[in-house]
Amino acid sequence: MRFPFAPDTLLFAPALILATLLFLALGWNQGALLLIGLTGFVLYFFRDPERIAPPGDDLVVAPADGKVVLIDRAYASPDHPEGAVCVSIFLSIFNVHIQRCPLPGTVIRKSYNKGKFLAAWDHKASLDNEQALTVFSTPIGVVGVKQIAGLIARRIVPWLAVGDEVAKGDHLGLIRFGSRVDLILPAGTEILVMIGDVVAAGETVMARVGVPKGAE
Repeated sequence: MRFPFAPDTLLFAPALILATLLFLALGWNQGALLLIGLTGFVLYFFRDPERIAPPGDDLVVAPADGKVVLIDRAYASPDHPEGAVCVSIFLSIFNVHIQRCPLPGTVIRKSYNKGKFLAAWDHKASLDNEQALTVFSTPIGVVGVKQIAGLIARRIVPWLAVGDEVAKGDHLGLIRFGSRVDLILPAGTEILVMIGDVVAAGETVMARVGVPKGAE
């Protein structure tokens, strides 16, 4: 049976459930109701719904749930000397906060930069905020996913290591309590979403890129 929550649920839910039972045993009903609400929020926040990625190595799926807030076709990326395009997704506290791999591939680089905690909808957050970058070698070239902390989100949890091989839609990591995710693609990518679109990680097709010769 599939566990429908992120592993981080086990860091919070058991203690809240035990505290709730204790409060009920002591007759502290108002406190117990508060803890029940907190337990419900934790389960809701760390939910991990089943997702089915569409087939096709030329189709790039969303790495995160949320709203598209920026499409930068002149993005500067050291992994893309010929240019890159960046699509930014804002996650509210009500979105699923598990990130997924946009394509099949291999993790070739990871980096973690400490920084500020600006509001995630501020476009400066992509440059200034605390963030974790995971770079993949994929059938369409190098692709990056940047997990960015926000005003409330203070914890980025990448789950992959360099050398890991992934399938499209596999789990990539988690950001706790509101955040932003950048999808970094090679220049010339055909972006299929618009600013304001609501996307689902592992399912919504974000872009289409021609597969380089010899990579089929």
